[in-house]
Amino acid sequence: MTALSSAHINPSYAQKHPLRVLAFGDSLVYGFGDPVRGGWVDQLRLQWMGTQPGHVLYNLGVRGDTVKQVGDRLHSEFQQRGELRNKQPDLIILSVGINDSARLGRTDGKNYTDFSTYQQQIPALLDAAQSLCPVIFVGMVPINESKMPFLDCFHFNHTDQHRYKEVAKQACQERNIPYLDIFDLWLSRGTHWINEHLCDDGLHPNTDGYSILFQDVMNWQAIAQLNQINLSTDYALYQESNHSVLR
Repeated sequence: MTALSSAHINPSYAQKHPLRVLAFGDSLVYGFGDPVRGGWVDQLRLQWMGTQPGHVLYNLGVRGDTVKQVGDRLHSEFQQRGELRNKQPDLIILSVGINDSARLGRTDGKNYTDFSTYQQQIPALLDAAQSLCPVIFVGMVPINESKMPFLDCFHFNHTDQHRYKEVAKQACQERNIPYLDIFDLWLSRGTHWINEHLCDDGLHPNTDGYSILFQDVMNWQAIAQLNQINLSTDYALYQESNHSVLR
């Protein structure tokens, strides 16, 4: 069971204002590959902008970022997004890890981030983020193995992707952080379906892929309940209703 804790959210503030949400991650957060709608994060931002209560969403995705690089900028960027009389953000969305899994130079090369190092960095990132505010995690998209290597250098594969995403998933479960397993969800739709929803580079979703990813995120209970929350209600009631088994 996982829950989105409201321990760091000021209920009296939440009663009167929309939530401020930060999305940290790599090119999947940035939206690279979608020149039409800007990716799933920007689609979520526009969705919230046009509806009540109008949560505010900052896209802090940086192409090529690893878990360590997100961790290195987490605190400073969090502090810089305080607004409305220096009130701090209410929620962090994390989506990172795929770049760490790449093998360099050849199919049996070293991982960009050594697996044992990654096993230490993910918990450290989650702990750092949770010390700031509640956290949720969106997992990585499976790549098109037939299109590798990416940029003639980075060899991604499903086996390594699975190993790395399982580390993040388990670390999230241990900390009651909601985790959306996009990797397994997309694999269940079949290799042909996946490849149709990726760019020619085999790594990034195309416009249709990001639209599907946006819908997957919108259907996820951790986000769906944010969309439904009535900010005139004590936030503790939201916390109690947010217990679910996330897939």
